[in-house]
Amino acid sequence: MADIWRSWRSLPLWVQIWVAGILVPVNVLPFFLLESTVGQAGALAALLVLVTNGPLMWVYRGMNKVLSIPHLIAWGPLEIYLLMLLANSDFRAEASSMELGLAALLLVINGISLVFDVMDSAKWMAGDRTTPGIAGDN
Repeated sequence: MADIWRSWRSLPLWVQIWVAGILVPVNVLPFFLLESTVGQAGALAALLVLVTNGPLMWVYRGMNKVLSIPHLIAWGPLEIYLLMLLANSDFRAEASSMELGLAALLLVINGISLVFDVMDSAKWMAGDRTTPGIAGDN
């Protein structure tokens, strides 16, 4: 646990703020709208990221670039689904303003994250397996 904390704190401050202050809170919001289609889809994607990234953090002892891969797997399809929902006029007419707002928020925030995730995944696949803050890690 100390290694994970050290790795987390070694990240640039803006990354820590982005993840802890924006990305995680936005991806917790779907759990408050589970009666909605968007809430269920967002919660499912968040759970997939949680159950995969938790063990990966333990294995790699911190914030390794491999953590980006589950984001691609979970949020890529979620982004497509949200775009399809928002493009559907029947959905927009029937959805509550909360559900529409959540869909738009998830689309924007996870879309921004996916840009970073694509870059980090490519670096990891190219051999960058270091974990920030863990001395001597390769």
